Amino acid sequence: MVSSESEPSAGDERSPAGGAAPGATAPGGSAPGGSAPGPAPQLQLLLELQEDDLSLDRLAYRRRELAERARVAQMVAAASELKARITEAQAQSDTLAAQLQALEQRSESVMARIATIEQRLRSGRAGSYRDEQTMGEESSSLGRQRRELEDQELEVMEALEPLDKELAGLRATAASTADDLAVANEQLRIAEAAIDEEAAVVREARGRLAALVAPDILVSYERLREKLGGIGAAHLEGGACSGCHLQIPAGELHRLRHSAPDSVVYCDQCGRILIP
Repeated sequence: MVSSESEPSAGDERSPAGGAAPGATAPGGSAPGGSAPGPAPQLQLLLELQEDDLSLDRLAYRRRELAERARVAQMVAAASELKARITEAQAQSDTLAAQLQALEQRSESVMARIATIEQRLRSGRAGSYRDEQTMGEESSSLGRQRRELEDQELEVMEALEPLDKELAGLRATAASTADDLAVANEQLRIAEAAIDEEAAVVREARGRLAALVAPDILVSYERLREKLGGIGAAHLEGGACSGCHLQIPAGELHRLRHSAPDSVVYCDQCGRILIP
């Protein structure tokens, strides 16, 4: 373990030539007597600051993992799927409707031609017998064509009927889902606001503590916290660093416990500020 006023590289177990030996304290001497001192005021503040930061991390995690957020995400996905199905069904309906319109137009044209032929035949203006025979054959052919068109129209209308029902059902479901999503979003907003309010209280307390910590120690702690998964300062627990949970060698442990109260010591395993 290296005691220093600057951050060591994690895992560097050797001291530079002429520097402090592992576990040695920064200048300032060792605690009188032989008893292990408690944390210095600055280090105690640092531990409290670390607890506030961990509380903020836990609150941020809770906010990200809210059940209300998962519910909203599920409903957004369902709404998106419904929208895609409505778009697909509407495209099919539009295609069939266009087919039906084209068939109806052709059927009207055929019926108009049949009416014209029949009128000429009734009026006696058909001309010769051969012309009458030709127009009669055309009328019969047009009649068959008209029946075929009517059959095709019926098929298209039969295909459109269930599709229109499906579209109506999908739109009703989409409207209901939109209403439910609005409620779910409001529930999420309320849940987020409750956590944000709690976090604001912790953040305010954290700010007051940070203002009391020496700037150089605070900068070192912030950098280590960012680099080491949110924990920049670790307590010595049962002879081990609570950050990396590795046991401190007995000799280094003895020197640490008898170091000057204001010493800033870094764990030579993980690099965190180590506090007795």
